[in-house]
Amino acid sequence: MSAHLVADTLSEYGATTRVALADYLGPRRPQRHLYGLVADYPRRGGRMFRPSLCIASARVFGAAIDDAVRSAAAVELLHNAFLVHDDVEDESEQRRGVPTLNASYGAAVAVNVGDALAMLGLRAIIDDRLRFGPVLTILVLRETERMASESIEGQAIELGWRRDNATALTDGDYLGMVLKKTCSYTTIYPTRLGALIATRDERHLDRFVRFGFFLGAAFQIQDDILNLVGDGARYGKELGGDLLEGKRTLILIHLLRQMDAIERARLTEFLGLRRAERTRADVCWVRERIDAYGSLEHARQVAHAFAGAARHECTALFGGFPESRDKRFIEALPQWVIERS
Repeated sequence: MSAHLVADTLSEYGATTRVALADYLGPRRPQRHLYGLVADYPRRGGRMFRPSLCIASARVFGAAIDDAVRSAAAVELLHNAFLVHDDVEDESEQRRGVPTLNASYGAAVAVNVGDALAMLGLRAIIDDRLRFGPVLTILVLRETERMASESIEGQAIELGWRRDNATALTDGDYLGMVLKKTCSYTTIYPTRLGALIATRDERHLDRFVRFGFFLGAAFQIQDDILNLVGDGARYGKELGGDLLEGKRTLILIHLLRQMDAIERARLTEFLGLRRAERTRADVCWVRERIDAYGSLEHARQVAHAFAGAARHECTALFGGFPESRDKRFIEALPQWVIERS
């Protein structure tokens, strides 16, 4: 029942957000190498998890959908900007089942498209100034700047690990990176933004950090798992791509911790290579070691623990509000993030 509620809400709020997105994704010049590509990632689909969480949070706190929909569109535009830039930085080849922009048009064009998506996200926020007034508009922009800074810092941490070939990382290191890179814009920002739009009060927004961290961490760990075992058609990204890219996932960190010295040296050498130098045979060996040492199961256990913590925090945050579809949607998200495929 909860899974159907989540799916139905994502579908409804996703469709509402896409209508608002149309104002920012229409044809304009220059078309060929910019605005024609700006619409590419947003139109590839996606679950619309982040904008739906923004709208649901706003509605739980008493706002109308119309109050939140343009901010939800901004969330989705900024999300796609991060995806484009991430694909360049990771040298990814697939996104949502088709070649990435950098694979098709080169890194330079892709970076510029990502920049345009980010600017359109800010434009969507500014366009709400007549509805929000100057004070709330500034608060929303400040919240957005905070989120973007956190996400960029988290990305820098992850890129630094790969550049320095870091292998002595802990689960805590990974979770600290995920708090900034994933949780900040995936769960913390949409929840805080919805509450801010509804209450017009920024004084109590920090109470959403714990819920957003637990939910976002469970989401990211499940994403790491799906990268190895997901249904390629539904997952949309390159299966095993995290290994080819040398990402320090919770799975890989656990594996490094469990290996003997000889295996660890081989994996360290593999991680020190450039992506183009890593072979599928080496990836298959790493994948076999992951199964042998139970690293996937370790990640699943941690994801379930964080989902449980998110449910607890959700009760503390939203338990006192009247029953509603939006409240039930948010309450169902911790289970959904670890069951999605």
